[in-house]
Amino acid sequence: MVSIDEVARAAGVSTATVSRALSGRGQVSAGTRSRVLDTAAALGYVVSAPASSLASGRARNIGVLLPVVDRWYFSTVLAGIASGLQSAGYDITLYPLTDDPVERAAVFETFLRRRRVDGVIAIAMSLDPSEVSRLADLGLPVVALGAAQPPLPSLSVDDVAVARLATGHLTGLGHRALAHIGTLHDADDGTDRERIPSLRRRGFELALRDAGIPPSSARHELGDFTIESGHAAAMRLLDGDDRPTAIFAASDEMAIGALIAARDLGLSVPGDLSVVGVDGHELSGFFGLTTVDQFPHDQGLRAAEAVLAALEAPTPLAALPFELVVRPSTGAPARG
Repeated sequence: MVSIDEVARAAGVSTATVSRALSGRGQVSAGTRSRVLDTAAALGYVVSAPASSLASGRARNIGVLLPVVDRWYFSTVLAGIASGLQSAGYDITLYPLTDDPVERAAVFETFLRRRRVDGVIAIAMSLDPSEVSRLADLGLPVVALGAAQPPLPSLSVDDVAVARLATGHLTGLGHRALAHIGTLHDADDGTDRERIPSLRRRGFELALRDAGIPPSSARHELGDFTIESGHAAAMRLLDGDDRPTAIFAASDEMAIGALIAARDLGLSVPGDLSVVGVDGHELSGFFGLTTVDQFPHDQGLRAAEAVLAALEAPTPLAALPFELVVRPSTGAPARG
């Protein structure tokens, strides 16, 4: 590897000047900085991570907690985080949190306490109060993304409003026989915090009330946010004479499963059935799915920017945007 001394000799400056020019800290003229940067690039010089950490007191590394890596939402958010961190010269360390209590405890009690990260992003996590407390006690900037984790600073979408918007689109088209694929009841995790599936169910029921439809008249089927579960739930909803004319699924993958179920049963979309989802999945356009786009890649970028900004000073966080995208999967009901 090329050393900082070699860069200094080639640029005709001291090693201290090279260090200031590359770090952006300290007084260096624009001309000298440009010369050092050009020289370092030409020689292929890469700053030593251990040396940089010793000099700055930072590891230039952000830890990311997430429940799974292979689901579309999480991988898309993660791509946004990685893009934001890499452009700022930061590495990323992933800490998948399984349901195994021993493995989870190791993350909070051992891995994060090694001080190998400068901050933490927790993606759509359901952390228990003791885990939230451990994160807060790290003394590092922490940003919760996708699910509020009081008292941690959070970047989250208003999931009640998201579901209300999606369901209101269906009732606005004239649908009165509606069904929801998501959670069957409010999840109790021992706190006052509602989880995302429960919030989306609540938004669905509020939209029904907005339209003068008794929430008790709606049908509910369980889905675990996968295409397979959405397909199975929709098959149960659509197998009979009292099938709904519209389905709000709490994720695009479940909504895509519902569209496939309608096709399997020979139902026309949106003639016999309208379907709307949530996420802005990359396949939603291919399937012509109406969705509430929550811009997950941009969420990742925002989270990266927020945790890096918090390294300098506490920064207030704003709610994340969302937008209804209307496609051919929704239309006025053909009956009733």
